[in-house]
Amino acid sequence: MRAITGAVLAFVFCWVGLGRPFQAAAAEGLRVGVFVVDVSPPLGSPVAYAPARSIQDPLSARGVVILGSGKPIVLCAVDFIGIGNSGYDVWREHLAEAVGTTADRVAVHTLHQHDTPRCDFGAEMLLAQKGHGGEHFDVVYLRRTIARVAAAVHRAAAHTEAVTHLGLGRAKVKKVASNRRILGPDGKVAIIRWSSVTDPAAIAAPEGLIDPYLRTISFWRNDKPLAALTYYATHPQSYYGKGDVTSEFVGIARSQREKALPGVPHIHFNGAGGNIAAGKYNNGTKPVRKILADRMAAGMRLSWEATKKTPISASDVEWRTQDVKLPPAPHLQEKSLLEILENPKSNTKTLLAAASNYMWLKRAHSGRAISLSCLKLGGAYVLHMPGELFVEYQLAAQ
Repeated sequence: MRAITGAVLAFVFCWVGLGRPFQAAAAEGLRVGVFVVDVSPPLGSPVAYAPARSIQDPLSARGVVILGSGKPIVLCAVDFIGIGNSGYDVWREHLAEAVGTTADRVAVHTLHQHDTPRCDFGAEMLLAQKGHGGEHFDVVYLRRTIARVAAAVHRAAAHTEAVTHLGLGRAKVKKVASNRRILGPDGKVAIIRWSSVTDPAAIAAPEGLIDPYLRTISFWRNDKPLAALTYYATHPQSYYGKGDVTSEFVGIARSQREKALPGVPHIHFNGAGGNIAAGKYNNGTKPVRKILADRMAAGMRLSWEATKKTPISASDVEWRTQDVKLPPAPHLQEKSLLEILENPKSNTKTLLAAASNYMWLKRAHSGRAISLSCLKLGGAYVLHMPGELFVEYQLAAQ
């Protein structure tokens, strides 16, 4: 589950009575608290495509707790490739419990960097039953991480600051995003352009349909900035696959902006970038990561500089949800997925996909819904939707 943004098991612990102080604080008006937690995996722990062999730069789970408009609202962005199925449930339930709210008022997003961990406890359980436990998920690390992030969310809710103004800004990011699918004259896909490209024709092809804007939402106490939330739609990887853990060019840009604005935490969210990547501008070599990070940071800076502030109060904040049931794709069949899991010749990538898809299929058949949510901040709306959505959904939502 990740965000579409347009301006998208654990250690057992109990927060006894945590809801009371936060509800009392809510009467004081609109308030915000910020949390940032290092969630880097231990070396040897499985990340997306290999065991972690180095930590190039730390991963984080970071976000805000918003008080003053009913029960607390939590937005959390995690430097993971994905959090799905029961893993998504557990993250939201524990963060909700930490501040005395309900899981439907918690939005957990991943930035989808490719040398980072996954979290899907159901898929891991199924893989373990088939003799493949621990190959894709480090359950002990994941459970500890969720507990640590929940504790940080609790502290953030206990140490909030009053919000008097909301800032909104946007700016174009140059030479980062490009569409993965370039259409020919007949309207059919003529070129597939992945995260990195060396084919001259793919590089020369136009960017294609993207959302060129990076958007910033900022919380202020009068003239003091409290936090900045940035949104941009693209796959965030430059090169990957060897287990060198990194928050990638989006995380590096985020760090650059925090150094340029000391004391202003930056929380970055991925948009609907399922068919968007840096391929046109990325040949997969190491120097390009820094180039892409600098371009992202430049877009963040310009969006910040374009910010316009308006007064905001608790009455200007709303949280809305809508449960939907998405039909499973016809090609997903329990029998065929189980056959893959039982086949000793299935490779590790195929096994992971089969386990994740099987657990999703079971959830769908049981009637489980997906909760879409929308945060209204004055005249701004942030829509949270699941999965690797194509950018067309983001543009339609705007």
